[in-house]
Amino acid sequence: MAGAGGTNGGIGQFFLGLAMFIAGGYLLLNSIIVTNDFSFGYGLFRVGSFSVTSGMILIPFMIGVGMIFYNSKNILAWILAAGSLVCMVVGVIVSTRFVFRHMTAFELIMILILLVGGAGLFLRSLRARKQ
Repeated sequence: MAGAGGTNGGIGQFFLGLAMFIAGGYLLLNSIIVTNDFSFGYGLFRVGSFSVTSGMILIPFMIGVGMIFYNSKNILAWILAAGSLVCMVVGVIVSTRFVFRHMTAFELIMILILLVGGAGLFLRSLRARKQ
């Protein structure tokens, strides 16, 4: 009977490694705090010494939407509205920060052992054993 991955490796190692890897990945991702600094006064881009804020992006968006409602075949209106939406989405993504929550060194070491040890055990189970 073939083991994990069609090799004669251990099925027990496969599931133990997979469980450790999933638990470590969950704990690592669960310990990350995602914050956002996006607001209407937040500087998104710089044009020379002038800072373009996210609130300023709404002005061409409103003009574009008004022009679309007036004449939906106007290409400039669609470019203004779509370009402003793209700039707002990029601004939100750029202003996102990832921070670790406060944890002890023991907690971090246990998370990394679960994650990396589980990956190693999982990959070892896929390798064929020498008979």
